[in-house]
Amino acid sequence: MLRTIGHRLLLLIPTLLGLSVLLFLWVRALPGGPAVALLGERATPEAVERINEQYGFNEPLFVQYFTWLGQLLSGDFGTSLQTRQPVIDEFLRRLPATLELSFLAIILAVGIGIPLGYLAARRHGRASDHILVGASLLGITIPVFFLAFMLKWVFAVQLGWLPSEGRQNPRIDATHYTGFYVFDGIITGEWDAAWDAFLHLILPAVALASIPLAIIVRITRASVLEVQNSDYVRTGMAKGISRSTIRTRFILRNAMLPVITTVGLQVGLLISGAVLTETVFAYPGIGSFLARAIFTRDYPVLQGFIIFIAIGYAVINLAVDVSYSFIDPRVRVS
Repeated sequence: MLRTIGHRLLLLIPTLLGLSVLLFLWVRALPGGPAVALLGERATPEAVERINEQYGFNEPLFVQYFTWLGQLLSGDFGTSLQTRQPVIDEFLRRLPATLELSFLAIILAVGIGIPLGYLAARRHGRASDHILVGASLLGITIPVFFLAFMLKWVFAVQLGWLPSEGRQNPRIDATHYTGFYVFDGIITGEWDAAWDAFLHLILPAVALASIPLAIIVRITRASVLEVQNSDYVRTGMAKGISRSTIRTRFILRNAMLPVITTVGLQVGLLISGAVLTETVFAYPGIGSFLARAIFTRDYPVLQGFIIFIAIGYAVINLAVDVSYSFIDPRVRVS
């Protein structure tokens, strides 16, 4: 197991190196530039040249790349051109907000998606199966930003049931130790703050969970259908093994491998959905700050944030691979 983990971590080095090259070239290929974004209407050729010279943007691309790579290897992710703050500080300041949102979204997706997928497989060919398959297809096809706007318009604007933006009501004097507002409210006993933070999470979490939930429903359904028609399941039923044992140990457990793979991929992809979701709900997380960095051509933020996200994505996939051996003994033997 440790050998496998070490091997995967070594493979991460060339992967991140290749990503850094592609990321650097993509950022530099964006139209406009940070000088124009910083100067706005005052962007005369002379002023633009001064900004480019100040930040080294007029150097050859290979010089800029190796300078940035050297800083990266030394732990310096640069300074935001907009806020003048270190990129790593900006990332860590917004990370709890995005993690809190993503955690609730994946809980919704897994907690609802797996039971619905299992139900659809158990009722294969019936009306409930067709309804769930159709609903999952609809969930995949609806764009996240459109669903976010619809949820906001219905439940926040028209009905007024839930907050429309932000992480917490500014009138609430809450204490924040960890940056996870719900958790902070619980550990400090400020239940009104915890409840208010949770209410602010509901709409963006539902929007963010929509596509992962639909995908998990479809993958669970397909996997359960495949497993429940296998020979060892029929043999177990013929031997008189109880239905509950067959469903939990024979079917559901063996059907979980592709589902776990899907969940791991969806956790990593939540960041891309968070860019749109956090922007719609003015949620101050990584996604909304990354979206603003794209518009302002904030090169250090774009490069630093995406590298951080890539590392997190790789770690999540490694954790998924390791979890296989705990679920399926055949993986452990191989």
